[in-house]
Amino acid sequence: MLNLILSLYIAYPAFNYTMKKHQITYQKINDLFKLKLKFAGSSTIATAVDYCLYQLLVYYNFMPAKANLISAGTGLLINFVLQKKYIFNLNRKLKTAFLISFVSSLFGLTISTLFIHYLSKFQFFSTNQLITKALVTAIIFFYNFYIKRFAFEKKIL
Repeated sequence: MLNLILSLYIAYPAFNYTMKKHQITYQKINDLFKLKLKFAGSSTIATAVDYCLYQLLVYYNFMPAKANLISAGTGLLINFVLQKKYIFNLNRKLKTAFLISFVSSLFGLTISTLFIHYLSKFQFFSTNQLITKALVTAIIFFYNFYIKRFAFEKKIL
């Protein structure tokens, strides 16, 4: 079997091209997966700060939506600094990357705050704010990854 593959590889340039094309695709997928893992790591740190601050504010009788604005805003700033330093290559001016990142994060924050606001109207989510916050965070994760990658590196995939 190996001899057949090697003979096809040598004898047919199209086969050779196809093999290289797939190798490049696998490498891109692997690199993207590693980048998402690093992004998840930095996001975990920022999210931990966000969650702790959120729970603290809710404990001190802040309305859940207002607590989310404060805690998520703090997490947003921490996340930007970590992503700039450890995750993405900066391929634009820092000011432009921050502006795109900030505006897209505000949009994500708005979506997450609306989700929390409406989910909190249900008894289950109202009494289990940690589950509510976790569900909303999971929904927003992929939106954030691709928008932040665009903000720093000018690319989506």
